Amino acid sequence: MKLEGKVSLSVGWITLFLMGTDLFVVSPLLPFISEAFKVSPATAGWMVTVFAVTYAFSAPLFGWLSDKKGRRTFITFGLILFVFSNALTAYASSFLLLIVSRILAGLSVASITPLIYAIIGDIAPPNRRGTWLSIVVSGHLTALWAGAPIGTALEHFLGWRSVFVVMAIIGAVLAVVNFKTWESIPKSDLTRNLLKGNLLRIIGSVSVTTIWAISMYTLYVYLGAALYSENRFSTSEIALAVTFYGVGAVLGSLSSGKLTDKFGERKISKATLIFLTVVLTCLGIFFSSGDWIYFFLFIWALVGYAGFTSYQARLTVEYPKERGIVMAWNNTALYIGITIGSITGGFVISNWGYSLLPYVCSVAAIVSFVLSTQKGKEAKKESAFSTDT
Repeated sequence: MKLEGKVSLSVGWITLFLMGTDLFVVSPLLPFISEAFKVSPATAGWMVTVFAVTYAFSAPLFGWLSDKKGRRTFITFGLILFVFSNALTAYASSFLLLIVSRILAGLSVASITPLIYAIIGDIAPPNRRGTWLSIVVSGHLTALWAGAPIGTALEHFLGWRSVFVVMAIIGAVLAVVNFKTWESIPKSDLTRNLLKGNLLRIIGSVSVTTIWAISMYTLYVYLGAALYSENRFSTSEIALAVTFYGVGAVLGSLSSGKLTDKFGERKISKATLIFLTVVLTCLGIFFSSGDWIYFFLFIWALVGYAGFTSYQARLTVEYPKERGIVMAWNNTALYIGITIGSITGGFVISNWGYSLLPYVCSVAAIVSFVLSTQKGKEAKKESAFSTDT
């Protein structure tokens, strides 16, 4: 790999690591934020909800605009807005201002994350595009086991506001670095409509990702608060729990590639959803069992993210002519699921407490499996029809 390629991948990886940290660090900080503003954890969870809603609705718009105006412009704009939004989060004097800051943060990340994926796809050698994309994606997932715990540790010494100050400072540096790195990247001319009447079918396919996200984030959004409430975990123990979860997510994503290549995308994506249902049920049973919780959090993330990665591979096979736009919609579906999950989790803990969350996630995993199986049957029928004609 040439030096230019290494630089591009490094900048993309670090940028996505910061974006992932901004998303994942909020969950373990919720107990402290809710105490600071004297609101319930369920109300504090709206920080995640408004972030995800904003991202879901604005990401496709930024993707379309970047095709016409160039990705570098919007990545730089997003990082500048990222700096402002995180500074506003850090110095928010009221919960309303805090919510506004997370709306702006969602807008900023929507103009960065998908466009980093797109620009790496633009510049990667055709025979190594998958490898390049997997490298930068690992930056986002690494934030689960490294970025979030680092932020939690920083809260322990300097308070939760310091986490957002540090992210704003790093974002300012990355705004300059990204502006220089993508200077020579030409604008894309892919402004044609790739949907060709397949919009409803695509929405049906990515709905599997939405339900999968509900099975993961209904609990994860409130994981810090749940561990604090049900197990009386300290800040360091919450950080360790999130680390186990994050390592499981990265290993699950990386390991699913070889399994998918060997057994096929459909088999692995469906098998992992079955295992996910079982693991979440066990997590509910052993949630208050002390140290066992670390093991089950690791397995939960390992199985869950293996399924997510294999399903993405499945979508690229089922939509060979619309891969780019399908991946964009799948990313939006993911954040819609996070939104619904955070709302669902808030409703559950307000009425029945934290102990029910893993079981709600398990039900969502079952629904995702049913949808996945149904979409698989439809894909097989369409494939058979294409062969006959």
